[in-house]
Amino acid sequence: MSSVSDHYSQLLAPVYAWMSGSAEVALDAGKTELDELNLNLPAGALVVDLGAGFGMHAIPLARAGLRVLAVDSSTELLTQLDRLGSGLNIESVADDLLSFRSHLKEKAAAVFCMGDTLTHLPEHTHVDFLVQEVHEALAPGGHFVLSFRDYSEPLEGDARFIPVRSDERRILTCFLEYEEDTVVVHDILHERAGDAWETRVSSYRKLRLAADRVIASLETAGFEARREPGVRGMVRVIGRKP
Repeated sequence: MSSVSDHYSQLLAPVYAWMSGSAEVALDAGKTELDELNLNLPAGALVVDLGAGFGMHAIPLARAGLRVLAVDSSTELLTQLDRLGSGLNIESVADDLLSFRSHLKEKAAAVFCMGDTLTHLPEHTHVDFLVQEVHEALAPGGHFVLSFRDYSEPLEGDARFIPVRSDERRILTCFLEYEEDTVVVHDILHERAGDAWETRVSSYRKLRLAADRVIASLETAGFEARREPGVRGMVRVIGRKP
């Protein structure tokens, strides 16, 4: 069983943009998702992207005139972000997302934690800690936007096998194995090497988070919270600091 950071460095990070269709496709999708939020953030405002990856949301935010602190534990993905976002007002930081406040020098207008990043936290208590940290980091009226997969209801039988993407060079499939509080994600990557196929397998745990549980954590911390339909099968929860 790998840690989240090891799983990404050993298997997912090199193919993450490919998983999304391509970096360009992902950036367009990220912009569309952000536009739907209609947060009306003022130009020049500071925002934080937790689990920024290669910049699916950080780059559209910066292109919209915002200052972005992009935090991720994967140096490889942040290297891709720096290349794709060259010239934009993005500060990329390789760190655990729970430590993001140590990199802030002022209150943020919004914090984003999207793309199933939240489920990478090892314990439910860490979710509560993150919510409290974000509440402290936000200016009054600021927003905390989360998207994640709701693993609270287990899939059964063949439904646990999920085809992620395939083409003539790669096939990526994941298999879900449910535990009481977590789900073990087994990623199986087949890559073509000349006339043969090579297979790599890596597994890691994600939290089984329910939207109601996350909303309760937000409200306990002092947020006004609501749930919205997400994209790509995810749940979207938005907290606003009064």
